[in-house]
Amino acid sequence: MLEDINIKDFALIDSLFIEFEKGFTVFSGETGSGKSILIGAMSFLLGGKASVDQIRTGCSEAVVSGTICLEDSCKSAFLWLEEHGIEAEDNRILLRRTIKDTGKSSCWIQSMPVTRNDLAEFTSYFFDIHGQHEHQLLMKTGEHIRYLDSYAGINDEVADYSKYYHQLVEKRNLLEKLQGESSSRNEKIELLNFSINEIEQAQLKEGEDEELENEENRLSQFEKLYEAIDSMCEFFASGDESVLTSFKKLCSISNHIVGIDKKLDEIHNRLENSFYEVSDISDEIKNYKNSLVFDGDRLEQVQERLALIFKLKKKYCQSSVSTVSDILAYCEKAKNELELLSSWQENSENLVNEIRSLEKTVFEKAKLLSQKRKQSADKMSSQIEAILNQLGMKGSKFVVSMTQKDCTELIQKCGPRGMDNVEFLICANAGGELKSLAKIASGGEISRVMLAIKTVLASSDEVDTLIFDEIDTGIGGEVAVALGQHIKNLSKNKQIFCITHLASIAVYADTQIRIEKKSDLSSTKTSAFVVKGDERVEEIGRMLSGDALDSMSIEHARSLLERYSPGYQN
Repeated sequence: MLEDINIKDFALIDSLFIEFEKGFTVFSGETGSGKSILIGAMSFLLGGKASVDQIRTGCSEAVVSGTICLEDSCKSAFLWLEEHGIEAEDNRILLRRTIKDTGKSSCWIQSMPVTRNDLAEFTSYFFDIHGQHEHQLLMKTGEHIRYLDSYAGINDEVADYSKYYHQLVEKRNLLEKLQGESSSRNEKIELLNFSINEIEQAQLKEGEDEELENEENRLSQFEKLYEAIDSMCEFFASGDESVLTSFKKLCSISNHIVGIDKKLDEIHNRLENSFYEVSDISDEIKNYKNSLVFDGDRLEQVQERLALIFKLKKKYCQSSVSTVSDILAYCEKAKNELELLSSWQENSENLVNEIRSLEKTVFEKAKLLSQKRKQSADKMSSQIEAILNQLGMKGSKFVVSMTQKDCTELIQKCGPRGMDNVEFLICANAGGELKSLAKIASGGEISRVMLAIKTVLASSDEVDTLIFDEIDTGIGGEVAVALGQHIKNLSKNKQIFCITHLASIAVYADTQIRIEKKSDLSSTKTSAFVVKGDERVEEIGRMLSGDALDSMSIEHARSLLERYSPGYQN
């Protein structure tokens, strides 16, 4: 569960710290107050996409951190931490993320820097954020199979199947390439042979270009280099004004004064060590000077060699900053391709055998996935239908429909997730015809279907915290009451955060947090605070009528809270 969140300079929030409890937490406030900003900060912390637009105006960086308490049941999260060498302290993990105005984003789990993908992967084991984008996903039939697979608990098996499926696609594409026209293949073989010969004749060595560039630089500026080294040697040369003579004098003086004050002993030792170090440097510079020889012929050879390497880089490498390593890598790749093309007949036969074996493996795995989906589809349909009836859609029918992809007598077509097409069908009214959810569901129905799906998935996974961004879209009245009661029941085993405009949902919350936006001449700020007692009564009253001080609304609010949240005073 999320125990707390600390937000600084994120959107309209300058500084905000909130502690959270288990159970059902509602965020309320007037339209435009910044409720979605708080959810946005949570999403950012959990690995959502980052943008410089999220930084508060006038600031250079946005920072969000939070403390996560992992339940013992979150085995996947603990395994992930172990694999990445990160330790939890009393089952607690500190997450921290920043975004700078330069666009650079940084993430940490405990004190370990991680990538955004790592952060998102880790938090996905115990957090699930549902927003309006998921409404859109639910309207895409192609996404329905993912929900069924999650419910059936076969995501790992689907990933394993997909690995073989993509291997099969790759092998088929390669076979098609090998079976191209012979003239095209022969031209490619001739071109590859020429490229390989040209590179191999150059006899390139790793790092050779860097060494040659350094040597060319030294030879072309020999006079300047020699003059500089000669000047350095003069500084070290013996004589009253030389560096070494000066150091000797300093060491002699310090040696005498050490006897007067022992505190100067360390300084004397440092001076003495410095003398030996400078003396050693002097010797090395003299040796370097003696080794300097200008060779005009060598300079010409180096420049010719660099010109050859430059030509090969330009010819066989795409980047302007390529190295000899890139040329050699191209040569190796060309050799592999040449070998493949030169022995295409043998390779084609081998590929055909590999493809047949993969086709058999893919089909068997797809068939097994299909069987497991069928075992779960009816159960998922019944559970979602029962929840929809609880949420005010009495008499509705919900079916997880499964059909197989097109096939012939000999071949069963498969896709990246198997041989099945999955589609959610719904009939919102008793006695009506089942039709595609994507075509007939209203906004309110979509919200309830998504909540039902989240409910059945939550009971079968390790996710401990659910975040709903405006789940109440398109609903009201008795339906809202039923939805609030349902979320309340769900929160007995999960931590739930929910943005809502409806009092009939908010009154079920264990904790209610009011979001406010205040403006002055210089800035606009969003703040948040827990409302209890009379403050919560006034907030519910405002949600009921728009007037937090209306006496009738206050009485109605108080009666609702006494009925659905008897501990609202605490």
